[in-house]
Amino acid sequence: MTAENLIALAKGEVGTKEFPAGSNRVKYNTAYYGREVSGDDYPWCCVFLWWLFREGGASALFYGGGKTASCGALASYAKAHGLWVEPESLRPGDLVFLRFSGSVIQHIGLVAQNRGVDGLLTIEGNTGAGSDANGGEVQIRVRAMKFTVGGFRPRYEEEQTMVKQQTAVQTVYETLNDVPQTFRGVISALMTAGILQGDGGGKLNLTHEMVRTLTLVYRGGGFDRKLAAAGLESAVKE
Repeated sequence: MTAENLIALAKGEVGTKEFPAGSNRVKYNTAYYGREVSGDDYPWCCVFLWWLFREGGASALFYGGGKTASCGALASYAKAHGLWVEPESLRPGDLVFLRFSGSVIQHIGLVAQNRGVDGLLTIEGNTGAGSDANGGEVQIRVRAMKFTVGGFRPRYEEEQTMVKQQTAVQTVYETLNDVPQTFRGVISALMTAGILQGDGGGKLNLTHEMVRTLTLVYRGGGFDRKLAAAGLESAVKE
C-alpha cells in the first residue's frame, strides 16, 4: 500500500457518522471489537485509522499488525520502532498526533497535505464542529501546526515517482554561507537555538527543499517554543 492509496481510501469515508450522535456506535468500532459497541469507553479516532489499513490490506503497517484504540500507545510504538516524525517533517500519509490542550495526546488523523504555514490538511475519524477530538464523524480538517505533537510514518511501498524524486539531482547547501540570503537568517536562528545541527564540522548538507520547508515552518510559528526556550525572538508575535 502507498500513502496515496490510504488517503484515497480515507477520502471515501468522509461523511460517515456514528449513530445516534454521541454514542460511538459506528462501523469502525464494530469491525474492531467484533461486535456492536456504544458508550464513552469506545472513542474511535485511532480505530478509524486501524480500519483503513485493514481495508487496504496493509494491517502490518499499523501497530505492527496488532490493534490499539489508544493514540498514546500508537505514539509509543512509533517512537520505539523508529517511525516517529517531528511536526516540521510531516508529509502526506503520516499519522499525526494532536493535542488541543493539556499535556496528553488527545487525537489522531491522517495527513493529506502539508500546507506549511497554513497548517495540515487531515482526514480524521471521530471529529466535528462540536468537538475536535470526539465529534462523531469522519471529516477533512485543517490543523494548525501548534496542535501537532508529532507523527507516525508507516513503511509504505515505494512508488516509482518517489524513487525518482529521491534520486534526482538536488541543490545542496553544505554550510550556512551557502544558504541563499533569503533563508540564511532563519537557518542561522535555528542553529543558534539548537533546533538544527550540522555534522560537527560546520557542514549542514541541507537540500533547497529542506531549507524552504524549515523556513515555512519557522514563519508559521512551528519553532516558537524552542526559540523562546533558547532566549530568541519568536517568529509569530503575540
